Amino acid sequence: MIRFEHLSKTFQTKDGAFEALKDVSFEIEKGDIYGVIGYSGAGKSTLIRMVNALERPTSGKIFVEDKDIGSLSAKELRSLRKGIGMIFQQFNLLESKTIYDNVAIALKLNGTPKKDIEARVNELLEFVELSDKKSYYPGQLSGGQKQRVGIARALANNPSILLCDEATSALDPKTTDSILDLLKKINETLHITIVIITHEMNVIQKICNKVAVMDFGKVVETGSVIQVFSDPQSDIAKRFVGNLIHDVIPEPLVESIRRETRNSRLLRIKLENTDSTEPLLWDINRADKNGSPVCSFDTHLSLALLFCFSQNPVKVFQFPATASHQKRKYPQYIHHLIR
Repeated sequence: MIRFEHLSKTFQTKDGAFEALKDVSFEIEKGDIYGVIGYSGAGKSTLIRMVNALERPTSGKIFVEDKDIGSLSAKELRSLRKGIGMIFQQFNLLESKTIYDNVAIALKLNGTPKKDIEARVNELLEFVELSDKKSYYPGQLSGGQKQRVGIARALANNPSILLCDEATSALDPKTTDSILDLLKKINETLHITIVIITHEMNVIQKICNKVAVMDFGKVVETGSVIQVFSDPQSDIAKRFVGNLIHDVIPEPLVESIRRETRNSRLLRIKLENTDSTEPLLWDINRADKNGSPVCSFDTHLSLALLFCFSQNPVKVFQFPATASHQKRKYPQYIHHLIR
């Protein structure tokens, strides 16, 4: 769907050349909700503006639906852009126009018949749950409602790709969740590929299936969200995940474990799913009718640290001798077991 091949971008400033992107290569597949995360200045916004050619690369290529953007004529590029919607952090609405007119503007510019414009705008406002606000002006709406208008406007021309540049950064947490739910609905019901630029790891966690981590113009890590959350490889990915999921054992507990005189070991169990309906720890610990464990560890297990994506707080459980073959017993849940 979207492919970046050895993409670089250099800006000339009064202080000299500034490399915003450095040899970026990765691919976004059709149907993805793909997150690109990084701190300010990492090159995220420059990268997303390459997709619809608002920025041109210094070197490298960008393919959108197998078309090399750099080789398209002006007419071909205009046609391609109709299939790419974009929403912004500050909404970019026309304050002097009604909500109806803000959504209709792209259709009017394309010469869509008035009757078709009315039907499409009403359909979109119903989809984003703002049918009763079409005669309002942007100044009369909340931030979340303004972003819903921006989303409706971006969907006007039935795009196959939706670009979101820090679309939730100006919103409170509750409103952010509602906008992310709407984006997920767009992906699932309209089958639109979504690219989300953000510096918030909770946005990646909630909605994305894949992620690219950027740092100083480079993509330092890519993969499924499960892969990056459960086993981050780069230092910056570890920082992002660590800020969201605090799975460090408190130092007093570590000291207590070090003083343990029995033969023991510490295991961290990471779950792939967001929740589990299986009583994992109970089943590990349960005994048969003769009082013997169903399975046994090679050594006594004194502590397990259970970490699940759906729960930020770490849960620590103490239990006696338990099972040793959990990886085989719970393959659908346990991603990996760390000694």
